[in-house]
Amino acid sequence: MFGLNKEELSILKKLDTPIKIQDFLDSLAINWEKGGDTNMSPRKVLRLRKAHCFEGGLLAGLALYIHGHRPLVLELKTPGEAGHIITLYKVNGLWGAISKTNHNALRFRDPVYKNIRELVMSYFHECTNDKTGKKVLRSYSGPFDLVKRWGTDWITTEDDLYHMAEEIFDAPSIEIIPEENLKYIRRADKFEIKVGRLTEWKSKDKGV
Repeated sequence: MFGLNKEELSILKKLDTPIKIQDFLDSLAINWEKGGDTNMSPRKVLRLRKAHCFEGGLLAGLALYIHGHRPLVLELKTPGEAGHIITLYKVNGLWGAISKTNHNALRFRDPVYKNIRELVMSYFHECTNDKTGKKVLRSYSGPFDLVKRWGTDWITTEDDLYHMAEEIFDAPSIEIIPEENLKYIRRADKFEIKVGRLTEWKSKDKGV
């Protein structure tokens, strides 16, 4: 299946619910890209046992696809800062999201959101700059169907998937805040900033 070997398929077939997929992503170390920028395929993520949000998003999309769901990813756009990739899923008509992150806020979302914008807005309050407290989420792009748009070569390639990451980054975005409302956005307070700086994985962690 898609060029995956027996061991890879065994892992992915066990990840038959969004919760199991999220639990698996949480078990992977954060990819600090110490050797330079990467955009690894699911095969490389499974082998190296580390991922950042884009890489985790692809792996989650693949697991969903194997179990009969559309492999949809979406980018939360934060001008001047790195965006964040989430993988979408739907249960009984309601949307949720799977997410690989090192912080406490941009994580898993249960399937309780009636549309994609509502889901995106659930990330707004905590999506802040951890130095200034400025809330930085301004738009989103997608969702992108990984298989319809890029086929299946991305699943097992040893090459970095820069073309996919760049296409998502450059795609037109949907704004979520009217310009005239920006002056009313309150910055996170000192306590919120402190909590927002908590991380699950440290760059000195072995094997990351």
